[in-house]
Amino acid sequence: MNASQPTSRVRVVQCNPLVGDIAGNAEQVIAALARARAEGIDLVVLPELALTGYPPEDLLLRPECAERVEAALARIRAASTGITLVFGYPRTAVGGLFNVAGVIRDGETVVEYAKQALPNYGVFDEKRYFQPGTLAGVFEHRGLRIGLSVCEDIWQEAPTRQAVEAGAELLVNINASPFHAGKRVEREALVARRAREHGVAILYANLVGGQDELVFDGASFAVDATGRLVARAPCFDEAALDLVLDAGGAPGPARAEQPQPQPLEGEAAIYRALVLGVRDYVRKNGFKGAVLGLSGGIDSALTLAIAVDALGADRVEAVLMPSRYTAEISNEDAFEEARRLGVRTHQIPIGPAFDTFLGMLEPVFAGAPADVTEENIQARCRGVLLMAISNKRGAILLTTGNKSEMAVGYATLYGDMAGGFAPIKDVPKQLVYRLARYRNREVEVIPERVITRAPSAELRPDQTDQDSLPPYDRLDEILRRYIECDEGVAAIVAAGYAREEVERVARLVDRSEYKRRQAPPGVRISARAFGRDRRYPITSGF
Repeated sequence: MNASQPTSRVRVVQCNPLVGDIAGNAEQVIAALARARAEGIDLVVLPELALTGYPPEDLLLRPECAERVEAALARIRAASTGITLVFGYPRTAVGGLFNVAGVIRDGETVVEYAKQALPNYGVFDEKRYFQPGTLAGVFEHRGLRIGLSVCEDIWQEAPTRQAVEAGAELLVNINASPFHAGKRVEREALVARRAREHGVAILYANLVGGQDELVFDGASFAVDATGRLVARAPCFDEAALDLVLDAGGAPGPARAEQPQPQPLEGEAAIYRALVLGVRDYVRKNGFKGAVLGLSGGIDSALTLAIAVDALGADRVEAVLMPSRYTAEISNEDAFEEARRLGVRTHQIPIGPAFDTFLGMLEPVFAGAPADVTEENIQARCRGVLLMAISNKRGAILLTTGNKSEMAVGYATLYGDMAGGFAPIKDVPKQLVYRLARYRNREVEVIPERVITRAPSAELRPDQTDQDSLPPYDRLDEILRRYIECDEGVAAIVAAGYAREEVERVARLVDRSEYKRRQAPPGVRISARAFGRDRRYPITSGF
């Protein structure tokens, strides 16, 4: 056979499973097989743990999980007549539970490869659930020997070498690789290096969609044996990447004339991740829509834009809750944002509730000067109102705090932290401004004055954030070094920052751990987010 002649038509399917919905996810797999068969595709590839969704966490420990997986596999095998499927699922076998890439064809399981490199860092916790595999997985398809690997395996050199030594002429790597800024470039460079090292083409299949704090960006791709990128699927969208393989295993796009989707970088990628994270959290958890407090500040303005882009304006409500300290321009800007985005608004002044609480507490507070307590009461009045609307509407309450605020505890428990999901909790303040500019690139939905005004919680007269925090350009860099890079105070001071300022910021971060434990989940867009990534004790003398 001429090596340039197509020997196989392959489809890589970027699916968006619902974690735990094994029967529903199986139907997605079966539907993908039916579409592919009707369109002349002979090999279909789906991502890691496509059958359970990723990460299934302690669902894997429930006995009925294995039973449901087996029942689903039986249905999928029955639907595999005339076509070959590679996809991921958990498999209980001698030795424990394994994260498997299975090959099913004509009603039979051809081979099962168990993931060897189990990640146990950052957001990953696979050693809690799975045992590592040790053997290569290679199968023959139309005269071509194809090797299997799963996600983290490709980041290690040994599994690829093992597959090639077992005769693989092409490697299929199935993934559940979550997004963070810059991750797509890292993946493509790494896979290209593996291809060059071992002289083998690689197909990389990735999940897409939001799952709690994680967002999977898809961006599946194929490289040839020289590491050259030959095709890529879209970022953040469910999609099918169609390829042809020649007899030597070299991949190429199924339609050479079809333009390749442009990859997303920087603010464009982050914004899409935030939108997808909000959309899927609301959709997969069955909320009717979203509600949020709109203050006229930059954080709530960006959160509103994300919510509208994720859900549509008709499913989002904005609530203005002015106090005696709210500037009139804040009300004006909030109404204008809502008008530009087409969102229904309500205005509920919190003065009566605040005065009532102060009156109730007067005997207890007698003789005590006003302090942050009174500021927090205002925030908690707003939290009560917003949660009431959320309950009544069946809509999730979105909080609007950013990463800089959450890091130093510049947020009120049961006040502005009250809610079900925090879209920008992993977005530092300076990035909030850049994302606002990005969202305004074609149509200005966030008024310019909102972007240029000094940020303020407006909980006391003439208050600004910089009254109690360092300027955000310095604060965000100190936080990046301390949180994402694990640098100590001495190292940050050596980088040119004032010791007193660094010590104060570090102290605020450490003291605020108890607040963050009670904060709602939110979209992860950095390599080190609060929550799954960074697990520090609340009580600590470190």
